[in-house]
Amino acid sequence: MSSGRSAVKEVHQGRQAPLAVTGLQKRYGDVHALRGVDIEIGPGELFGLLGPNGAGKSTFVKLACGLMRPSAGTVTIMGQPAGSVAAQRSIGYLAELFRFPEWCRADELLALHQQLEGSDGGPRERQELLERVGLAKSAQTRVGAMSKGMQQRLGLAQALIGSPRLLLLDEPTSALDPAGRRMVRALMEELRDRGTAVLLNSHLLSEVELVCDRVAIIARGQVVAAGTPQELGRPAGVHVETTSGMRVFPAASREEVPAIVRELVAEGEDVFSVEIRRSTLEDAYLAAVENSGPGVDAAATTPAA
Repeated sequence: MSSGRSAVKEVHQGRQAPLAVTGLQKRYGDVHALRGVDIEIGPGELFGLLGPNGAGKSTFVKLACGLMRPSAGTVTIMGQPAGSVAAQRSIGYLAELFRFPEWCRADELLALHQQLEGSDGGPRERQELLERVGLAKSAQTRVGAMSKGMQQRLGLAQALIGSPRLLLLDEPTSALDPAGRRMVRALMEELRDRGTAVLLNSHLLSEVELVCDRVAIIARGQVVAAGTPQELGRPAGVHVETTSGMRVFPAASREEVPAIVRELVAEGEDVFSVEIRRSTLEDAYLAAVENSGPGVDAAATTPAA
């Protein structure tokens, strides 16, 4: 399994990193919500941020947005300090818990956020965004008449106003049905193709495993594991279906499969299928969190962590 600090930060030669975090710390009195986090996200990269409640994930996202000031370390967006006007113009943000005015129609809400963002996209941008999130026919629907899933889609649309270089998504699929989650995955893959970086903070490990290029697991304010979902997984043996039933070789690797099959056939077994198994991102997550040692749960002390 990859170590945290060394695997999360990479040098993107000749390109400005949409998000670069170095030695990031955040303290609330005696409580350390973040304890020296290093993360760099490259252009067009889908980056997953995982961790248990109170690990510091939401604090990290708020620091990246410039909604908080770090106790130590630096956060830059496209080379500019987080919270600066230049940095704010480069990001789109969807908070985990948000509330739009219930009287506001979808098109009106996006128009308001265009003014706040300084976007000159006009009606065309608003209509295109509503189409991308599956709300093309709901431009005149009031927020109060929308389901939670529709409001979540509208939140995604507002986060995309102005074509941000970095999109920060905090639990974006929490209220969506399977079709909605598939839409979000397709949207993130489209953004990757366009060169937009995405930071996805989620508890849905299966979603992260499906779509993210790299993942960082945070526990007790520290990065305890990082790498691609494939790197974080590990071999989990070979399962062979035979005449006498499923035969399991828990320590076997891919290279050993031909010899295993030959031996089984020599024993008189018919081989129907061979499956080379790897542990899932969920397995890696649980192992990393359980092995991270005792610490203070920041969420137990402050709602911001």
